[in-house]
Amino acid sequence: MKTTTRLLLIACLSMPLLAACNKQEEKPAAVAEAPLAAPTTNDSAAWDTYLTEVVKRNIEGATNVYLYTLPDPAGADFEGEYARQLEKAQGDVARGGVDGTLLAYGSQNSAKSADLAVASFAQAQPGTMKGVRVMFIGAQADSDRVKAAVEPSGAKYEFIEAK
Repeated sequence: MKTTTRLLLIACLSMPLLAACNKQEEKPAAVAEAPLAAPTTNDSAAWDTYLTEVVKRNIEGATNVYLYTLPDPAGADFEGEYARQLEKAQGDVARGGVDGTLLAYGSQNSAKSADLAVASFAQAQPGTMKGVRVMFIGAQADSDRVKAAVEPSGAKYEFIEAK
């Protein structure tokens, strides 16, 4: 009995010491991210990198992310690439939304990206995209028409200026 009592006493007295040893290290301060600058050329690879980084910085809990980008409009196969992206975007929108989905549109030509976003939501049924976020990365001048096309679907619209 004496041994059991002593072991219990030792265990109780050592608990505060063990708790102090197990404290988690303080988390390091968050590193401030450098501001992003949109590429000043029509280099598609640079734009893809920029747009991907913008989406990463604004992902905020999205579990499914779809980024629709376009190549340089002066490129050889722009119309074909536009048609393929539009077909994919329309299919994704037609299926309806799933909570946690982020649809992002952007390219070096803001007007063409806006055209793509507006066209992809042209057939969307009202309220079918609740819980979905739609991000348009482009010029302020194109934002209003994208917003007008997206809002009837029930998706949350977000604008990020490419600058």
